Amino acid sequence: MNLRDTIAAISTPLGRGAIGVIRLSGNQAVSLARQIVRFRSEPQPRRATMADLLDASGQVVDEVVATWFAGPKSFTGEDVVEISCHGSPVILRHCLDRAVRAGARLADPGEFTMRAFLNRRIDLPQAEAVRDLIESTTLHQARVAVQQTRGALSRRIAPIKAQLVDLISLLEAGIDFAEDDISVAPSSEILRRLDPIHGALTALVQSFSYGRLVQDGFTLAIVGRPNVGKSSLFNRLLEQDRAIVTDIPGTTRDLVSEETEIEGIPVRLVDTAGIRETSETIERIGIERSRQAMAEADLTLVVVDGTAQPQEEDSELAALAQETGRSILVANKSDARQFVPIDGALSVSALTGAGVSELRRSLLAKMAPVGELEIESGFVTNVRHEGFLREAVAMIEKARGAVEMSLAHEFVLLDLYCALRPLDEMTGATTADDILYNIFSSFCIGK
Repeated sequence: MNLRDTIAAISTPLGRGAIGVIRLSGNQAVSLARQIVRFRSEPQPRRATMADLLDASGQVVDEVVATWFAGPKSFTGEDVVEISCHGSPVILRHCLDRAVRAGARLADPGEFTMRAFLNRRIDLPQAEAVRDLIESTTLHQARVAVQQTRGALSRRIAPIKAQLVDLISLLEAGIDFAEDDISVAPSSEILRRLDPIHGALTALVQSFSYGRLVQDGFTLAIVGRPNVGKSSLFNRLLEQDRAIVTDIPGTTRDLVSEETEIEGIPVRLVDTAGIRETSETIERIGIERSRQAMAEADLTLVVVDGTAQPQEEDSELAALAQETGRSILVANKSDARQFVPIDGALSVSALTGAGVSELRRSLLAKMAPVGELEIESGFVTNVRHEGFLREAVAMIEKARGAVEMSLAHEFVLLDLYCALRPLDEMTGATTADDILYNIFSSFCIGK
């Protein structure tokens, strides 16, 4: 990858559409654009200009709008030209081909964003958040990602790094004056400075439970005996009639899954076959798949019939769900006159929707309790970031142990430098080239 090249790519999805965009970035972006299109007026930075897209013989192929973003005040920090054509694949390919023939190079995946990072327009967490924003499937995911692109996470890390660097500087100064028997950093002062660093890093690590939920969502398996209302509750949570609902026991023979969201969190709902003893081959296979779905799900919703006496199978199923992971017990049919609440179970009605809002809140609280502060102030959504933070926390704890054991400051400094390194790698201050390539290669071409 030669970063001195002027690169070009189609930045809009493949297929037909009203508009398609060709993006060029590099020192030759404007001069190459002049070879691709004929401007109707002299282009000005940050102003859209009408132009004609030409073929090799100079014939007009399309009327386009070209916008020049002069570096360094552009996304990549270089000159960027975006040519908005009509969204015909033929026209877009022709425009891109003209750019390559004029001297541009086809951009690698994520190369535009990598150049923005290398030119210090954004830091690494912001760059990774760009990908999250593109891949978001809910509005809440998009809101979180745009906070990250604006540096929400970086702003939480910056003061932590600053405190850590200040402490390192203090200990380094103490070593310089060691021959003069001057103690510039007693153990109590070091521990006092380590505590807020450790607390802030630990809070960031803990925020990953919610951040991972926002990023990846979770799988919810709905299980229970036949005819307790699993499929009805599945449809109610999905807010559409997806699963077949009848009074006939064993209607659901196979797993039925659909994607939805709960308060902006992606959720994969899995409706399962009613679990009971049966000799029918097809139903028995479905029941076996239900048990497998419980084992694989992040959360299991055990549904019981609140209008009937609890069965031994209900208790066994609830116990099995608890053994396999997180679970919530729900008593369905609360709208019926003969309904009796069950201790430890949420009362809902799949028919009327009563109690379903409370159930939704309980599902999220069960997966990852979170406060409003974390939602607003930036949190960890990336497993790579979580790994670096855990490493930093471990080294801070090791440094604190060294201080409590009254070891020489050189040993404490070694641990503190080891805590600083993963934070630098997280923000991109000391990231190796191969790691950068792996990160940006997962981006789409054109971004």
